[in-house]
Amino acid sequence: MIRSMTAFARGGRTQDGIELVWELRSVNHRYLEIQPRLPEDFRQLDAAVREAVARRLGRGKVECGLRYRADGANIAAISLNEPVLDQLLGAMETIRNRESLLREPDIMAVLAWPGVTVAKAPDLTPVQEQAITLLEEVLEDLVATREREGARLAALIENRCELLQEQVEKARQRMPVVIEALRERLRNRLAEVAENLDEQRLEQEMALLAQRLDVDEEMDRLSTHLQEVRDVLKRDEPVGRRLDFLMQELNREANTLGSKSADSETTAISVEMKVLIEQMREQVQNIE
Repeated sequence: MIRSMTAFARGGRTQDGIELVWELRSVNHRYLEIQPRLPEDFRQLDAAVREAVARRLGRGKVECGLRYRADGANIAAISLNEPVLDQLLGAMETIRNRESLLREPDIMAVLAWPGVTVAKAPDLTPVQEQAITLLEEVLEDLVATREREGARLAALIENRCELLQEQVEKARQRMPVVIEALRERLRNRLAEVAENLDEQRLEQEMALLAQRLDVDEEMDRLSTHLQEVRDVLKRDEPVGRRLDFLMQELNREANTLGSKSADSETTAISVEMKVLIEQMREQVQNIE
């Protein structure tokens, strides 16, 4: 199934006072580029996030942002380092007795003294595991969005292929008319300068001219490339690079038709082909 590289997905979960929210954004890119944006307590998940995304996506620049919020029950627990506290209070008592100070110590200043309090960080392993599980779910949504957009792109490209094939048939039908018109113009010009027109020489010249103007091979290759585009669109794998190559081949044949053009209608056909190919190429840039 064709997938677009442009998509967005968001998913969150709140449990036991902990909120986790993933936001995934992907845009077109030549390769797969993964950019995790994680809170400090979740930096160790960087490798796991990259692996999870790489299992599901083949190309695109993907931003993976995680938001984490915990209520008071899940913040670091604070305890007193009583030996340090006893030493500090003892020193303060000594100073107060010696200097006859009557003012009681500032409680907040005591707590702010280095080593008096110890913050014990909560075990975030279960929360980190929940974050990876939630990431897998949001990735499912992202892939589904890319597939829906990919289906739209495939339909557009299919439509342009049909229109381009119509131009191919118009070019095929036009060439005999062009050759006959050239033959008549050449006959008239030669008749103006030659009393006895050599029909055999005329036919030889026309045969050479027709050979230079013949576009049957180019039209055959265009039809072959268009069929290859249709076949590629049915593959269940990343096909963006292959489609991009086919767009280059289609454009090459359309340019050749334009260079061999001998009348305005054939030139118009070549221009219309290039327009259709460019429309497809723009969409192909977003296909994985």
